[in-house]
Amino acid sequence: MKRIDFSRFGSLLLVFLTGCAVGPDYRQPAAGLPEAYSLSSGGGASGAASAVVSGAHVLREWWTLFQDEELNGLVARAHTHNFDLQMAIARVDEAEGLAREAGSAFFPRLDLGAASSRNKVGAVSAIPLPAATSRFRDSRQAALSASYEIDLWGKIRRASEAATADLLSTTYARDTVGLSVAGYVSNAYIALRAADASLALMRGTLESREQALEIVKSRLAAGNASPLDLHQAESSLAAAQAQMAELRRQRALAENQLALLTGQPGLTVKPDDLRRLPVPPVPPAGLPSGLIESRPDIRQAEEALIAANARIGVAKAALFPSLSLTGSAGSESAALVKLFSAPAEVWSISAALAMPIFDAGRNFARIDQATARQRQALANYLKSVQTAFKEVNDALSGLRENSEGDQAQSTRAQAAEKTLELAQRRYEAGYSPFLEVLDAQRSANDANLAFISVRQARLNSIIDLFKALGGGWKDGFKTAPVAPAENAAELNKN
Repeated sequence: MKRIDFSRFGSLLLVFLTGCAVGPDYRQPAAGLPEAYSLSSGGGASGAASAVVSGAHVLREWWTLFQDEELNGLVARAHTHNFDLQMAIARVDEAEGLAREAGSAFFPRLDLGAASSRNKVGAVSAIPLPAATSRFRDSRQAALSASYEIDLWGKIRRASEAATADLLSTTYARDTVGLSVAGYVSNAYIALRAADASLALMRGTLESREQALEIVKSRLAAGNASPLDLHQAESSLAAAQAQMAELRRQRALAENQLALLTGQPGLTVKPDDLRRLPVPPVPPAGLPSGLIESRPDIRQAEEALIAANARIGVAKAALFPSLSLTGSAGSESAALVKLFSAPAEVWSISAALAMPIFDAGRNFARIDQATARQRQALANYLKSVQTAFKEVNDALSGLRENSEGDQAQSTRAQAAEKTLELAQRRYEAGYSPFLEVLDAQRSANDANLAFISVRQARLNSIIDLFKALGGGWKDGFKTAPVAPAENAAELNKN
């Protein structure tokens, strides 16, 4: 007979015990997306990739492409003071604590205890005591106890895996809030600058219509105009004044929104012009769909799926036996001075094996619950991926059409200004009625306001595209996930 090598057998048993983990291992599901986006962004996309990428790193501070220090400062303040982001950061801290708690189960638990008691036996008791026996009983105890559950079936490992995935999911959720906050601040800032540009335009329009009114009054006094021209000029001036009031209201709303997003009540932003902002570079056609993997909301959904998948193993492990080891060592004595002497030494060690026999289907029900939650997380992940793909396509489509509209409105505005100039000259020379001037004024005003509006829509489409892509892409269009910020301080630097 061959001699049994118990050391090798013990090693194999140890590997089995430490390597066995019930439940399914995670495999990333296929999203089933096309390889690239079919839509192009339009609007001068040549050289976009090299402009957006800094070295080999994915661009995270995409709002800096607008080259506006005021916007950069507003986003930085929002990342520091925004309450939604502060709540998200606090949730990360909570998840980190839960992950540490789950990881502590890998180690034994040690407890130090001490007790002291004094009892008195009654003079009339069921068991008579000898006359010389004291009726008082003293007891002093001190012990160090340890308990440890051997992870036979991977329940602790699966629980730790789930807690770690929850931590990452919460971290990516925080990054999603940070990305959204930057987007909201940028949109509100663009709206503010659009109102500034419209107000600057309307101030010129008011000045022009006030001058036209003075000309009409002069011509009326000279008998070269009718009262009808005067009333029309006054009506046109009042309409411009009403537009000014509405634009001031819109600017105040945008400024108040920025104050809320940045956590700074009473914030004031100096006026500027939207048309001064550069149009950031955008990606060319053929953008790979895999870029959306860097979006923090998709990473969040995948980590939630990993956590739900691991919890199936936690539920299945409850069907198998559990082995716990406990032990204690200490001293027990009636006198405190003798508590730590050799005769007072006491110890105990025990092992307990428990296995469910009948629980009326409770454990199987919990497995079914965990499996159902995993299917929900899977559906949510696939939905998040396809939603992100749609949002990128929507942003590309909006950017393409708004870029073409921007160019068309620019041409329209230039033509309307030339028409107004000619109409004013013809009226002053007496070759055309004032109605022609009024019509040219309205056309020029509408064309310029429409140009500002479509420029605002174009810049908002660029913001939507950067948000949809998760903030940027790699040079050469190679996907690279964006690692979440480790803590609030690092996030606040962005």
